[in-house]
Amino acid sequence: MKCEYIIFVTKFLKMIKRITLLVVSLLLVIACKEEKRQHITKLQGAVFGTTYHITYLKKVDYQKPIDSLFSLVNKSLSTYLPTSDISKINQGDTTVVVDDMFVEVFEKAKRIYKETDGYFDPTIGRLIDAYGFGSGKEKKNLTSEEISVLMQNVGFDKVVLKDRKIHRESKNIEFNVNAFAKGYGVDVVGWFLESKNIHNYLVEIGGEIRARGTKDGKLWKVAIEKPNVDGTRSVQKIIELDDESMATSGNYRKYKINSEGKKIVHTINAKTGLAEESNLLSVSVRLKGDCADVDAYATAFLAMGLEKTKEFLKEHPELKVVLLYHNDAGELAEFVN
Repeated sequence: MKCEYIIFVTKFLKMIKRITLLVVSLLLVIACKEEKRQHITKLQGAVFGTTYHITYLKKVDYQKPIDSLFSLVNKSLSTYLPTSDISKINQGDTTVVVDDMFVEVFEKAKRIYKETDGYFDPTIGRLIDAYGFGSGKEKKNLTSEEISVLMQNVGFDKVVLKDRKIHRESKNIEFNVNAFAKGYGVDVVGWFLESKNIHNYLVEIGGEIRARGTKDGKLWKVAIEKPNVDGTRSVQKIIELDDESMATSGNYRKYKINSEGKKIVHTINAKTGLAEESNLLSVSVRLKGDCADVDAYATAFLAMGLEKTKEFLKEHPELKVVLLYHNDAGELAEFVN
């Protein structure tokens, strides 16, 4: 009897020990989850005429310094701010000494202008205004003659940056870097977070994204929208970003209808000056690099069209894309490399 009692007590103590270990384990899991929750900071708001969402794994509120960075980007590059450096240059002020942001954007634009054979060109500012997609005066129902005149002042090879000053061949050359300013703003925030030793984050401004590291041990997931023309929104594809930046550009939502009932899209072909719709509806580009780069490439590809973009990609395997287009049957099709 005494022996049975000892066996019972031993089993009972072992059971208590197992229960205790289980409870401790559960408490540790809960504590870890709580810790992770506490370490996620989310910021959101409005900037550059759109919205932004920033998520990073650190319990520190960097809203004020990030707002200051947005102000610096606007002061340098916003065509909607009359006192910005870019606006002053467009107004003919030759005394403007540009800052580091302007220099960086200029050099990126110059490189991508050359790579894309001029399909990406920040000197189409007057055309953007004339079509009604910029901050300047719109001209209704542009004629082919008027487009030809405007095209005389297009060409990034007609401008030079020297000693932090811009030199233009003509005072009628107007800069507009809005095609990749959002992407550059995303990068500025990303670089700031990295300077604070934050390496797990996602920054999104108006659909342009820079993602680094992971969230909850998993890669960041983002959605590519289906190019619906009826105003509804739905998902075409989910993409995992592995230390990548991604930008999407499309003509299916932002457009105008002229007096002839013709659709005028916001992506202007810098080679022809035309703003015509093609069968390429949406371009999403990602790269293990800066968001400004993929933002510029996405704009260029939309102007190039489907076939020229495919040819370009053969020479640039570092770029990954999702191209949504209408095939010969008029059906929505997808090209992924």
